[in-house]
Parts: sequence; structure tokens; C-alpha cells
Amino acid sequence: MTDAPAAPDLERKLATILSADVAEYSRLMAEDEEGTLRTFRGHREVFESLVALHRGRIFNTAGDAILAEFTSTVEAVRCATEIQAALRTRNDQLPDNRQVRFRIGVNLGDVMVQGTDLLGDGVNVAARLQSAAEPGGVIISGSVYDQIRNKLSLSFASLGERSYKNIPQPVRTFSITEAEGGAPLPAAKSSQAGGSRRKVWAAAAAVAVVAIGGGAWLYMSQQASANVDGVYLGPVCYGPGPNDPPRCFNAQATLSKGKMTGQWSAREPGMVMHLDGELASSGAIHIRMHAEGGPGGRRPFAELNGTVHDGHLSAAGAFLNGRTAVINWQKN
Repeated sequence: MTDAPAAPDLERKLATILSADVAEYSRLMAEDEEGTLRTFRGHREVFESLVALHRGRIFNTAGDAILAEFTSTVEAVRCATEIQAALRTRNDQLPDNRQVRFRIGVNLGDVMVQGTDLLGDGVNVAARLQSAAEPGGVIISGSVYDQIRNKLSLSFASLGERSYKNIPQPVRTFSITEAEGGAPLPAAKSSQAGGSRRKVWAAAAAVAVVAIGGGAWLYMSQQASANVDGVYLGPVCYGPGPNDPPRCFNAQATLSKGKMTGQWSAREPGMVMHLDGELASSGAIHIRMHAEGGPGGRRPFAELNGTVHDGHLSAAGAFLNGRTAVINWQKN
């Protein structure tokens, strides 16, 4: 007996799929529907901004679940860890029992295209990985790990080969335990005794650590810092606010010796927006923006997380009122 031939108009492709849902969503909704929905909507705006920032596409949503497609596996994983960092900042403002925390799974696999939707095992595996992640955590498949292990500074815990419901073959599974910049992530428990923790660094950095002494390593670090120093400029985009539509405007800031500073006039008369940030050796950057002056003594405050790479700064986050903020700048 032979398999039925594929439909002639069936399109297939290789894609990196990010699958996410909210841990304990039913409990959160049962306890406070309106409050949970407000928080979820604010989180989702940050989520969508970061997916767009990393050149991804959200192709399906249902309730608290979100599915996104990326052509770059590296960008998909960067996006996943930045989403968790940005949402952790927002959740820290809430009581523990009211925090809306996403679980994220990332898989690289073959998918079928149906209009704007994607189907198949490539998507199903990502969803199964997501269901195994800890709240606030990220789990990836072995196919993803093979693509990023020499390209991102992350720590992993190997969970071995795991069997997932309705997935015919076991899947090599890894939990990301530490994001770029050293920020820890909740890690799933290994199914193997003595599951190994792997520190993955960019290939050039790994060679440098092994091959040269401390003085040369310090020199290289200083040179790397000098290479990223300079003026960065481009758009700052705000999502919709309570009384304000989405908008973008141009701004700039200076990065020097791991510190970023900048300021610009805000739209309100007399208000000035100030920016300050810190750059980690991995390229991860944490940015704060706050306003001074203006009518009514308002002091908007936002925190953003992102990366500086090859003269490009990208970061996303939110103000305390939930309004999203995204920076996408190039070095001048």
C-alpha cells in the first residue's frame, strides 16, 4: 500500500516556529477576568512588538496562545529570551499570584502553508515544547540548538530525548537557563540524571579564552567595546496609549564604555525625555526612559531590553501604564 500523493498545490517550507501560551491562564481568569485580560493585552503588545522587531510574523492566535514564524532561528531565540526579559519587568510590578507568565517553545522544522497559517509537525513540536517549559522559561528543540550554539551567548540544560504526545519520534530537548547578559531563566527539570549545563559562547570568544592569556583577553574586550561606541539614531515607536494613538519619532543617544545616554524634547511643552542604559559584554542592553518637566508633573517611565549587534541597536519594553515602546537604531 502506498501513501496518497500530495495535493499539487500544497506548499511546504522550512521555518522556525515560536509557540507561546500563558501558564495558569484558567486560574487567573477565574479569579479576576478583567484584570487578567488587561495584563494579558499589555503583555501581548510587548510580545508583538518584539516579534516584529526580530522580523518574525504572528500567524495564529487562540485565547492565550500565540504562534509566530521566523526565517532566522537565531532571531527567533533572541526574540524568545527578550520577550521573557521584557515581561519579567512588567510582572515584577504585580503580586506573584497575579503575574501573567508565558511559556515558550521554539522548533525548526518543515511546515505546510495554508493561506497565512502554518500546519504540520514543525508547528506541533513547538507547541509540545512550550507545554514542557516553566512559566517565564524557554525550551528549544535539538534542531534549534544546532543552529544557535555557536552564535548566541546562552546557557542550556540538556533535557535529553523526550517523547511528546502525538509526536512520532523523540525530540532532543534543551532548556535555556541563562539569557544573553547573564539573566537567569526558569529551567525545566532534566529527565536524565546529571543533565549537563552547557555554556555556549560565540566561536571567536571561545577561541580567544582558550588560546590567549588574560591580558590579551582584556585588550580584546576593550577593542570590542570601542567598536560599538558611538552615536545611535533612528525611530522610537510607541504603541497605543489611553489617550494617544500609536506614533513614531526620531531620536538618538550616545554609547560609550558600556553606558548609553540621550535626551530629546517630548511632544508635551516643557517635557524632556531622558534615556540611560547599560551594555553587557554579550551585547545585551538594558534601557530606561523617563520624562522630566511637562504639565501636571507627569513622569512617564519605561524599561526596555534588547541587543547591540553589528552597529544595530534593537530594544523593546513598556511604560508603567502598559504602553509599549520599541527602539530600532543604527550606529551613525
